[in-house]
Amino acid sequence: MIHFEIRDIDAIDVSGRSIQAPHITPEHLRRRILDVLETTVLCSMATVTPDHTAHINTAYFACSDALELFFLSYPTSRHCRNLDTNPSIAITVFSSAQPWGDLGIGVQMFGRAGKVTDAGAEDAERWYGARFPLYQTWKASERADLARQYSFYRCLVNTVKLLDERTFGDAVFVHGVVHRDR
Repeated sequence: MIHFEIRDIDAIDVSGRSIQAPHITPEHLRRRILDVLETTVLCSMATVTPDHTAHINTAYFACSDALELFFLSYPTSRHCRNLDTNPSIAITVFSSAQPWGDLGIGVQMFGRAGKVTDAGAEDAERWYGARFPLYQTWKASERADLARQYSFYRCLVNTVKLLDERTFGDAVFVHGVVHRDR
């Protein structure tokens, strides 16, 4: 089993200045990121079009122990075609039910994404099916022809930016680099 840790941690304030945050350990940051990902099922993902403009999409996602995000999508959709030509991706996960003025929490992740190949399809389906039990029902339903046209995509996160005001303070963003054991 591949796990991940966060290294090269830096805390910044809203102006972008580095600040001292000695209470942020790699394991604490890792756990807070996983908490956000476990409690929210939708993400927004930004991709880059062939003419270098931004495109955004929303998808249900599942996350592995190695901080790989899996989503299911139609291969000819705009965001999937974008990933075919440029694998760069930015993803945000947050609850839209957070009232304005309350302490905020959410995570931004940056990495590379692409269509899952045969070798990784079993892992993607296992993680996704565990998170969304209705996936198997949908896949076996009368809409199965449509379901078979969808593909899994995998985002390998390489950097993170966490806002967790309750834990780290008002308008403090914690950045880190993702390292995986192999």
